[in-house]
Amino acid sequence: MKSRGRIVAFLLLLVIFAGTISSTANGIIKDIKLGLDLQGGFEVLYELSPLEEGGEDVTPETVSATVESLNNRINVLGVSEPVISVEGEDRIRVQLPGVEDQAAARELLSTEANLTFRDVNDEIMLDGNDLVEGGAQPAFSQNGSPIVTLKLKDPDKFAEVTSELASRPFGENLLVIWLDFEEGVDSYAAEAMKPDPKFVSAPKVDNRIASSDVEISGTFTTDETRNLAGVLNAGALPVKLTEIFSTSVGAQFGEQALDETVFAAIIGIALIFLFMMVYYRIPGLVAMITLSVYIYLVLLVFELINGVLTLPGIAAIMLGVGMAVDANIITYERIKEELRVGKSVAQSFAMGAKQSFSAILDANVTTLIAAGVLFYFGNSSVKGFATMLIISILASFITAVWGSRLLLGLLVHSGWLDNKKGWFGVSAKTIHPAEEEVDTLDLPTKFDRIDFVGTRKMFYSISVFLLAAGIAMLSIFQLNLGIDFASGTRVEILADEQLTKEQVQNDLEEIGLPSEDVVISGDEQNIAVIRYVEDFTQDEIAQIKADITERFGIEPGVSAVSPTVGRELARNAVLALAIAALGIIIYASIRFEWRMGLAAIVSLLHDAFFMIALFSILRLEVDITFIAAVLTIVGYSINDTIVTFDRIRENMARSGVIATEEELKEVVNKSLRQTLGRSINTVATVMFVVIALIFFGAVSIQNFSIALLIGLIAGTYSSIFIAAQLWFDLKRKQLGNKGPIDVVAEKKQWGSDEPVV
Repeated sequence: MKSRGRIVAFLLLLVIFAGTISSTANGIIKDIKLGLDLQGGFEVLYELSPLEEGGEDVTPETVSATVESLNNRINVLGVSEPVISVEGEDRIRVQLPGVEDQAAARELLSTEANLTFRDVNDEIMLDGNDLVEGGAQPAFSQNGSPIVTLKLKDPDKFAEVTSELASRPFGENLLVIWLDFEEGVDSYAAEAMKPDPKFVSAPKVDNRIASSDVEISGTFTTDETRNLAGVLNAGALPVKLTEIFSTSVGAQFGEQALDETVFAAIIGIALIFLFMMVYYRIPGLVAMITLSVYIYLVLLVFELINGVLTLPGIAAIMLGVGMAVDANIITYERIKEELRVGKSVAQSFAMGAKQSFSAILDANVTTLIAAGVLFYFGNSSVKGFATMLIISILASFITAVWGSRLLLGLLVHSGWLDNKKGWFGVSAKTIHPAEEEVDTLDLPTKFDRIDFVGTRKMFYSISVFLLAAGIAMLSIFQLNLGIDFASGTRVEILADEQLTKEQVQNDLEEIGLPSEDVVISGDEQNIAVIRYVEDFTQDEIAQIKADITERFGIEPGVSAVSPTVGRELARNAVLALAIAALGIIIYASIRFEWRMGLAAIVSLLHDAFFMIALFSILRLEVDITFIAAVLTIVGYSINDTIVTFDRIRENMARSGVIATEEELKEVVNKSLRQTLGRSINTVATVMFVVIALIFFGAVSIQNFSIALLIGLIAGTYSSIFIAAQLWFDLKRKQLGNKGPIDVVAEKKQWGSDEPVV
């Protein structure tokens, strides 16, 4: 009955999971905010400074007042989910996803309007200070024309003005209404030109009017009256705004990018599910269930924290799937080892779960360090990627460590799998009889003929040669820096027809926007990316968008980055890598020993430089998402290396005393052989995801995906052929200087004191 009860509990959990996910997933997905790159929209980063030279410094209070003023203006646009965030002490980032008229949005954010009522001699009779705050409203006149209604603070003052005008001769009894526009924001390239005041109307005043209600009529459209009312209500900006970064994405771009990336995600995850089912059988089925729960949990948490999902964020979910699979693979490989030495299914499950925990914990913590650094130093989209990666790591830890063991434990302890070791992917030929008492650390592997340590100098030489070649090529070609780092303007065109570089360059020449830097991409060769080194003003950007829209029939995406932002991003990128490396080496030194931490960092630097050099040689654009890819690979590579070091620690604890170099060599070789299968399986599953992103994902994250692929290959290579061997050389010197290594005396360092789950 107990056995049947566990099977029933397993099936009941499946029903609960399936019911919960199927009934709530659509609602969660619909409620998640989409970033600009997935639905189109406009984003701008403002730097705040005093209105006048020598004025009061920007304070938290003035920043808060500016945010409120900008928010009032955005409300006029009807944007459902604007994002206004303060960055540092003097910057405000505004994101308007889904906004259709981006030119109007930009103008509304940056323009101040001062309404004046004048006589025919241009003498100001009333101005904006006489208006009730928030009293401007769009409306319609009796004949249906769009107007703006205003409320005055003092109706008696208006009565005096109209009384005086009514007493004047015909032709001089006019109340002339002007709108005086001022640009409240500077372009980072040049001072914005102040537009001329706009004549609105000049009604004739025949009688004294004692009323607080005023109507402004003119040749307005409905949108113009709505925007005018919003600008009048928003009031003056308390500071001067300087635009240092902006980007706009067309709605069609966003929709296509979302569809392509979701399709790539489905393919990548389906391949992972298939691999796990074929290779690990019943445990693979459990992994498939928990991975589905993992994806659901990630989306649920992201929706609850009101996160904004971007293209890199989707990539982070997919990479999180790979890391969740890695935790499952570590556990399942341990269970298979226990089964091969002749232990029962229940004993193997218990020991495998216990022995794999420390490796999973260390791998996840080191990846979290990289993700945390990325979150702290990243900009808006990269912050979103880091947030999603952090959530993914935590969710994968919960589902892989607790969820998988709960479900698999129910099946194991039901007794249903007692005589079915083959259902764990273990061949009967590899199982030793229980009476032989073979230890898992003595099991033969498919890689026993490989002498990893003995051939280390050959791999050192290969790495040195590749790195030297990379340095030489980097000095010749340098990096193809995107506008994120080099500053300038980037224009992206999505056409309905196939494009050629020559055609686009000719078209740009005709409309007065010549550029030699044109790249054609996309499955149908219908996407053109044009880069300009010039820092275009707002007006120039608006003209560029208008000209290209007229020529190609669709509004382009335009991104502009100031030199200030470019320098900061480059500095922060280097600082982020340095801090991530320092954090990892400290953690590895605490959990293992300093030599392992140092070896891990050297291999990480090897991987990072290899990615940089290849991007230089291939002339691929280096943008902010490339830094995200480098830090992701840093986390992944250390993940792989930590698993090997964890096995070295286990083999060291079993050795007692290491007296000779050969004994130390055997420990390293054995550890690498025992973890190589897991490394291959893990990198294969993650590569399913990355390759799907490259071939089926959005063009805008293709370079990001290529960087991940290069990093995966370099990271796997370094964790197998570099990191452990470097530790061997460092430890060998200790052996020569201090004599035999007494592992028993160093029990705290090498002992099997991992927590048990």
